[in-house]
Amino acid sequence: MDFQERLQRAVERGQQARDTRGREAAAKALSEEESRALHSEYRLELSERIGVCLGQLVDQFPGFQFESIVGDQGWGSVVSRDDIALGDAGKPVNLYSRMQMLIRPFSEGRIVEMVAKATIRNREVFNRSRYQMLGQVDVESFAENIDLWVLEYAEKFAGTK
Repeated sequence: MDFQERLQRAVERGQQARDTRGREAAAKALSEEESRALHSEYRLELSERIGVCLGQLVDQFPGFQFESIVGDQGWGSVVSRDDIALGDAGKPVNLYSRMQMLIRPFSEGRIVEMVAKATIRNREVFNRSRYQMLGQVDVESFAENIDLWVLEYAEKFAGTK
């Protein structure tokens, strides 16, 4: 085999490698789109569950305000209320209670992440996070966590003065 034939084969191998990389990039981009779509599906289902549970919390405790959250932080809901109580020396004190649950936006890590923050009467009760890899998401276990965290908040709120 002379140099010209070897040169031609080297060029062909280079072109094949370029074509292979192009196909891999296209497949990766497609899987990126599929990942985004799957994340969006989970996000919608879980944020709806959050809204239902926190909405029922508002029904149980008059005075709470319900608000849906859609934005850069994520999708979910928040309930909050302001109370006034008499503090030391009879001065009025503002007491703030709030529970927020969100599904974080899609990220390069390809995870579904849920975060919850809860405050009762100006004191943080919990600040939690739960996540699963996108391909391994168990929606039922996320739904159970939503239920448990809202129930825990309700119990703690009902137990405070």
